[in-house]
Amino acid sequence: MKLIEEIYEMYRGRIKGTDEDLDLIALTILEDTSREELLEMLNELETGELEYFFRLYIFETLKERWSKGTGREPAGNKSYH
Repeated sequence: MKLIEEIYEMYRGRIKGTDEDLDLIALTILEDTSREELLEMLNELETGELEYFFRLYIFETLKERWSKGTGREPAGNKSYH
């Protein structure tokens, strides 16, 4: 993704790349980017990049949800179909 390459080049050698550094960069970009611009960036993604984006979003969101506790454990390998 072009944006990632631009950000990497901009900050390479200037930050350590810790989770805190990267989170701050991401939040700053989101604060300065409109919804329309975000949707335009999504439209520019290749299919593999878009799939990775959504896979990561689903993974992280579910991980956060389970860490908050649902009162139930994930079903594991059980199949209810």
